[in-house]
Amino acid sequence: MAISISVVLLLLILAVIFLRNGGLKVSHALVCLLLGFYLASTSVAPTIHSGLTATADIVSSLRP
Repeated sequence: MAISISVVLLLLILAVIFLRNGGLKVSHALVCLLLGFYLASTSVAPTIHSGLTATADIVSSLRP
């Protein structure tokens, strides 16, 4: 649960930065949002979730 909240917050921060810098238009952000909701309701959602979890585990295990 904490990983998904962190990912959502990170993506939200990136979206706000892109919107402020003009690199992301509101229409593009809406398309990405709709794609995310669409993917969450398909059978691909568990695969995406496990991929993000595995990536988060790898990143958290790295030592600087």
